[in-house]
Amino acid sequence: MEVSVIRSCSQVTNPKTELGFRDSRFSFGKFNEELFSRKPNSVSFESQLRRGKSGLRITAQAAQSDPLPKSKSSTKSKSLNRVRLFAGLPLDVVSGGTVNQFRAISAGLKALKLLGLEGVELPIWWGVVEHESMGKYNWSGYLTIAEMVRKAGLKLNVTLCFHASSQPKIPLPEWVLDIGKTKSNIFFKDRAGKPYRGCLSLAVDELAILNGKTPMQVYQDFCESFKSAFSAFIGSTITGITMGLGPDGELRYPSHRGFAKNDTVPGVGEFQCYDKNMLHLLKQHAEACGKPKWGLGGPHDAPAYSELPTANTFFKDHGGSWESPYGDFFLSWYSSQLIAHGDRLLSLASSVFSDSAVKIFGKVPLMHSWHGTRSHPSELTAGFYNTATRKGYEEVAEMFARNSCKIILPGMDQSDKYQLKESLSSPESLLAEIGAACNKHGVGISGQNSTVGAPDGLKQIKKNMLSENLNDSFIFQRIGAQFFAPEHFPLFIEFVQKLNQPELHSGNLPTKEGTTTATDSVHTRSNLNIHMQSA
Repeated sequence: MEVSVIRSCSQVTNPKTELGFRDSRFSFGKFNEELFSRKPNSVSFESQLRRGKSGLRITAQAAQSDPLPKSKSSTKSKSLNRVRLFAGLPLDVVSGGTVNQFRAISAGLKALKLLGLEGVELPIWWGVVEHESMGKYNWSGYLTIAEMVRKAGLKLNVTLCFHASSQPKIPLPEWVLDIGKTKSNIFFKDRAGKPYRGCLSLAVDELAILNGKTPMQVYQDFCESFKSAFSAFIGSTITGITMGLGPDGELRYPSHRGFAKNDTVPGVGEFQCYDKNMLHLLKQHAEACGKPKWGLGGPHDAPAYSELPTANTFFKDHGGSWESPYGDFFLSWYSSQLIAHGDRLLSLASSVFSDSAVKIFGKVPLMHSWHGTRSHPSELTAGFYNTATRKGYEEVAEMFARNSCKIILPGMDQSDKYQLKESLSSPESLLAEIGAACNKHGVGISGQNSTVGAPDGLKQIKKNMLSENLNDSFIFQRIGAQFFAPEHFPLFIEFVQKLNQPELHSGNLPTKEGTTTATDSVHTRSNLNIHMQSA
């Protein structure tokens, strides 16, 4: 893949400077069937952003490079330079001990460096590293990536994934799944008794169900092995470690699974408290509260996965069981178990890496469907006791603050106007709500997008990056075929360029012939000249 960018002279300090690079091919083959085509491609992106005769032409050709030069304008305005921008590597960048598409990844890292990104995020999978047997680790492929990132002059944020992925298919370790074949209660179960094999139930955190060890002990062994294997990178190349906390790495229950494929309006999800160990904890809690009958199971009047809040009585806006003494009893217990689980894992990570110069992160989901109701059912089933009458994210932020950890918050590319009205969804108000709780407790937020190509997604990301709520970094998810597609990548280049520029007032704009204003420097997609060439 060959990337070339031409910027208008008003955007750079030296409009006649040309940065040339060697090795002109930037090829991306197949990372997986979802991301890349079967045959390697050579893609040339040329953004015709020139006015008059002057301009800057930058060609990324898989060689040494420096970030794009920044404007020397003295304009005093709010700057985005305080936010460090990362890009996520493909989920299946490593298989076993092998780096998939080594040359493409190497070229991609150099292109990201050219654009001025701080670094990349690397998912490290429990099911890949400790695949065959407990305590037998294979870090080789991930070590290769770390060395590639260091050579590219980028930083690395590592995500330790103690969950499975359905697409691409990356299961839990084989030896863990073997245990689960005869002991299905190590997994979460829903009301129908169906297990969720994407992560272990939080109720077994401290039970010796993994060949005589508890999951917490196994997670700690994994983290300590990682620390030893990557000691040459931690604190220098590796500056951040994200601790996986549940499904998709997020601090939540797997409440939103089993939807019918044809659903357009998302359902409320289901409570995940029906495995033997969760029911045991619920029973103990009910007896301690003097309400033994309340400990027999979850709410009997809650809707099913894909049903609306009005399908039963639990989530009704007025008179729903969620506002009853029983509702408060159950929701308080359900959310407290999730927060305690997050506390255990973040405490573990903080302890293992306490002598390392790295930041520790945990991911909290943006469950914005039905946020416009009083009961907020999607948040409740996911484990967040947050309603119109209760600020549930205060407890979450307090737990992160207690462990000196930062929150990764996805969905920053989502805006209210593109949500289905029937779902009463409001990602913007929920984001502000979580941000306020984090600010109150001094917890930093690192942003993420939910998908590549969301309507006005880059504009919404910039808006949130200007917000006082976001004060650490942004991780763009994720590089792959869609990321480098002609309809997205040129816009991402412009997006990154604009992050490096202060917002100019009209009095500061160039007026001489052959120059452009800041507004003129960004062109519509119709002005982009993008060519796809076969390898």
